[in-house]
Amino acid sequence: MSDGKTDDVVARLKKVRSEVLRAVRDAGRPAQLVTLVAVSKTYFADAILPVLEEGQRVFGENRVQESQGKWPDLKAQYPDVELHLIGPLQSNKAKEAVALFDVIETIDRPSIAEALSKEFAKTDRRPKLYVQVNTGEEPQKAGIAPQDADAFLARCRDEWKLPIEGLMCIPPVDEPPSAHFGLLRTIAQRHGIKTLSMGMSADFEAAIQMGATHVRVGSAIFGHRS
Repeated sequence: MSDGKTDDVVARLKKVRSEVLRAVRDAGRPAQLVTLVAVSKTYFADAILPVLEEGQRVFGENRVQESQGKWPDLKAQYPDVELHLIGPLQSNKAKEAVALFDVIETIDRPSIAEALSKEFAKTDRRPKLYVQVNTGEEPQKAGIAPQDADAFLARCRDEWKLPIEGLMCIPPVDEPPSAHFGLLRTIAQRHGIKTLSMGMSADFEAAIQMGATHVRVGSAIFGHRS
């Protein structure tokens, strides 16, 4: 049985999927190269289930503790889910993050890289790892500064033996995003990194045009958070 809220979220998901596909085609890129990450932070399992039932399998969450409260049961029901941590990670949560998440997008400082390296030595779990770059150098935002990214990526690989597969950014809200997406792409190209998590509800079309492989869309699917 469906209800109004379920119908609304499914309709929004279909609309976003259609817009992503159109943006990919407009950019002249193969559709399979762009993954929609449905950002389910702050939403309970009953709001996420209709999106799962509609076939969405890649989700993003901001907090380890919140995710522990809902995703183990959801993953038991839908074992092919890929769960991304897209919020800041604290060193003391590295063990929990490695156990639950399939992708950790927010490595941004030596203490996090070192904590993950130690955790990898203890477990067979190997989430994919991305480095977050603070392209706008905003003091209130997480992320490694662009000028420090090359050295940090080298340390991740050489010192901590972490296979960094992607880069992630969140552009400043008051600046055109494309320059920031272009900066992230340039850093990635220097390191042979092909995965770019960039673009959210308001700017994912521009991100796709600039080479995004993952777009993180929350409010356009689940509605605006109270």
